[in-house]
Amino acid sequence: MSKVWLITGSASGLGRNIAEAVLSRGDRLVATARDPQRLSALKDHYGDQVLTAPLDVTDAAAAEAAVQLAVDTFGRLDVLVNNAGYGNVAPFEQTTAEAFKAQIDTNFYGVVNLARAALPVMRKQRSGHIINISSVGGRIATPGLSAYQSAKWAVGGFTEVLAIEAAAFGVKVIALEPGGMRTNWGHVARGNVPTIMPDYEPSVGAITALLAAYVGKEFGDPEKIAQVIIDLAGRTDLPAHLLLGSDALYMYKQTEAARSKAAEDWAAVSASTDFEGSDFSVFAEHI
Repeated sequence: MSKVWLITGSASGLGRNIAEAVLSRGDRLVATARDPQRLSALKDHYGDQVLTAPLDVTDAAAAEAAVQLAVDTFGRLDVLVNNAGYGNVAPFEQTTAEAFKAQIDTNFYGVVNLARAALPVMRKQRSGHIINISSVGGRIATPGLSAYQSAKWAVGGFTEVLAIEAAAFGVKVIALEPGGMRTNWGHVARGNVPTIMPDYEPSVGAITALLAAYVGKEFGDPEKIAQVIIDLAGRTDLPAHLLLGSDALYMYKQTEAARSKAAEDWAAVSASTDFEGSDFSVFAEHI
C-alpha cells in the first residue's frame, strides 16, 4: 500500500534525496521547507502525488499545521522524517547565545515539535514510523560543534525514550546517525567560522582544517542513505539508533572504547558513593 510521508528540510541535501526516492516509488508526500518555492520542481514533476508547504520547524503551531495538512489531504500519516537541521563551526566561547540557541531550536526542538504533532495521529492509527536524522555527532564530541552536537545528543536520548513509549501502540522511532555525507552540510558549517582565538587553534582549528580537506570527499552517499530510509519505513524490527557510514562506525568505536575504559578505571569511585548495604536487586528488577 502507498505510504504517506512528511519530510522536513526537503529543499536540498539529504531531505531532497529522500523526497525524490519516496515519490519515485509512488508514495505520497508532504514536502516542507522554509522556502517552498525551492520545491517547485518536485511539484511540477509529481503533481498531486506531492504537496509542498512552508515550515519553520522551530514553530510548534506550524508543525501541527503541517501534520494536519497531511491528514486532511491524504487521510493519514505513515512516516515522519525529521531531517531539517544545520551546524556552524565555532569555539563555544565564540558562539553567541543567540547562535547557540538557534541551533538547538532547529536541530532538537524541531524534532520535538514534529514528533509532538505526529504522535497522536500515529497512535490512533496504531502504526507509523518517526525517523529522526541525527548524526554520529550525537555519540561523540567534536571541537567547534558544541551547539550542533548538544542538539544531536538530545535527539538521540529523546528518540530512545520515545521508541520505548510508542512501541506499545505500534509506532516505531529511530535515530539515524550518519557520518559525513556529500551534501551541503559541510559548506554551511564552514561558511561562518569566525577568526579563531589562538587558544582554540589546537582543537577547533584542527577541525576546520579537517573539514577543508574532507568536504566534497565525504563517505556518505545521500542517495544510498535515502534508500536505507525507504527500507526502514517498511520494517518493524528497528533499533533506536543506527549508525551510517564507515567513518561513523570508526569514530563511534574509538569513542566508545575510550568511554568504556574510563568507566572501568573509575568504577570503584562510582560505586563508593552508595549507602552501605544498598540492595541492587530492588533496582535491577525494574529495568
